[in-house]
Amino acid sequence: MTINTIPLQHALKHNHNECVSEAMATAEHLCMERGVQLTPIRHKVLELIWESHKAVKAYELLDRLKPLQKAAKPATIYRALDFLIDQGLIHRVESLNAFVGCRCSSYQHEQLLLICKHCEEVEERSAKEVMSALSEDTQKAGFTIHSKAIEIHGICKNCQNLTIDQNQSVIL
Repeated sequence: MTINTIPLQHALKHNHNECVSEAMATAEHLCMERGVQLTPIRHKVLELIWESHKAVKAYELLDRLKPLQKAAKPATIYRALDFLIDQGLIHRVESLNAFVGCRCSSYQHEQLLLICKHCEEVEERSAKEVMSALSEDTQKAGFTIHSKAIEIHGICKNCQNLTIDQNQSVIL
């Protein structure tokens, strides 16, 4: 098993509780505004997805939900995921067959996902110029786009700056 480490200064800078609080507050507000229900199960699935910035698979979500909802079945998770995707609260990471929280839920957008092969975190970017160029090129080809998502796998900045020094690193 590989132990992932990140520089201590990065771990201290990022307050993930703020990410979760903001995502949940946005979800509750948007659902209320749209007149749709963020049921307790949908709410919990969204919380589970936001436990980290890593993409999570449906059956991992089911395993984490089962201790809280004994009757939870795969259909329970997939219905919640479909709702969360429809509301723009999460993204499906096609290449990983997994899901990640959306950081821009309050508006419609196309997605560019940067997926780190080392720490497995997923960063969402708007990349407006890239998406605009793609739209222009597909329009020239006479192609009608229904949805657009780009997934790029590589190594994130934090992992590139990874330090092995035990005194300056934190184990994840």
